[in-house]
Amino acid sequence: MEYPRITLRRGKEQSLERFHPWVFSGAVADTPDTIEEGDIVAVYTSDGRMIGVGHYQIGSITVRILAWGDKAIDEAFFSDRLNEAFRMRQALGLIRDDNNAYRLVHGEGDFLPGLIVDIYGDTAVLQAHSPGMHFMRDTIARALTALPEAGIANVYYKSETTLPYKAHLDPQNEYIIGAFSTNVAIENGLRFNIDWLKGQKTGFFVDQRDNRALLEKYATGRRVLNMFCYTGGFSVYAMRGGATMVHSVDSSAKAVTLTEANVELNFPGDSRHKAIAQDAFNYLAEMEHGAFDLIILDPPAFAKHRSALKNALTGYRRLNAAAFSKIAPGGILFTFSCSQAVSREQFRLAVFSAAAQSGRKVRILHQLTQPADHPVNIYHPEGEYLKGLILYVE
Repeated sequence: MEYPRITLRRGKEQSLERFHPWVFSGAVADTPDTIEEGDIVAVYTSDGRMIGVGHYQIGSITVRILAWGDKAIDEAFFSDRLNEAFRMRQALGLIRDDNNAYRLVHGEGDFLPGLIVDIYGDTAVLQAHSPGMHFMRDTIARALTALPEAGIANVYYKSETTLPYKAHLDPQNEYIIGAFSTNVAIENGLRFNIDWLKGQKTGFFVDQRDNRALLEKYATGRRVLNMFCYTGGFSVYAMRGGATMVHSVDSSAKAVTLTEANVELNFPGDSRHKAIAQDAFNYLAEMEHGAFDLIILDPPAFAKHRSALKNALTGYRRLNAAAFSKIAPGGILFTFSCSQAVSREQFRLAVFSAAAQSGRKVRILHQLTQPADHPVNIYHPEGEYLKGLILYVE
């Protein structure tokens, strides 16, 4: 297949020969004048050797490699990759009568950089993070509905906030195939309203599924505080786990309403739950000492870019220090960072500093990460973004 050719500077092919899927702008020696953002291009070394094909983009990452060697990027290519992704989720045991919410495509982790696909029942929510994937959205949607055994009838495109604004693509959130049927999905036997039309990300944070299930085991007989509750996932699991009291806090009144709806969906009329719309730091400052013996801190990304790293680490220290100072003796703290710019070591140091500031004796029980349907491409360690700790506080 003949694609426009991008030539690398001498010696700049080394990371690609180790299968890292990004070509940075500084590695490029020559770019044809005729190519446009989102085009499929072929990448060549300075001595004329072809490395692979991928999507061209203006910015620090010039090419995202889709395939190594000379390969056509067409509907058959996407069908093959999506089938492989689906087979892996089947092998993980994620596709069951009591679980129909999962991530089908996790960008570089599934060798499709720039593409996210989450499944909620018979609806796939497709999210493009590169112009190339935006232009291929119809092809991808057809391949999704053609997946054997997946049962995907509807494909909703939700990329208004994820594509580079400099590309001037003006994407519209809309159904590419099908229409709205139901927004209730099942995760480990619990039902959730998924707001893919107006909610954050694709409507639900499926990446916390395993960690929610672990929380359920610790919730028995405990008073639980779920900070940054969003749709109330941790709260619902805590209630099934036998928590005596669950308070859900979020600064967004809409999130609090959605949490209340999800609690009612699973535990109608249950008086153990209370939802509060308030800033997390203010709530923790005003909270009575020892009021809760299990606290979940799952804030939105404090650092979306490395330029915000210093402020993010300060935020994690402040937040965790407040929780350490207020949690009851013998309490359990679930604390997370979903900031890709924050490394596992940096997050752990921020939490360590907060623990030292509180003067409490703290032990690590578990070190958490993203679930298996959010795989990390071994050649692309940047794909590991979710960090978590479960801590016992004397």
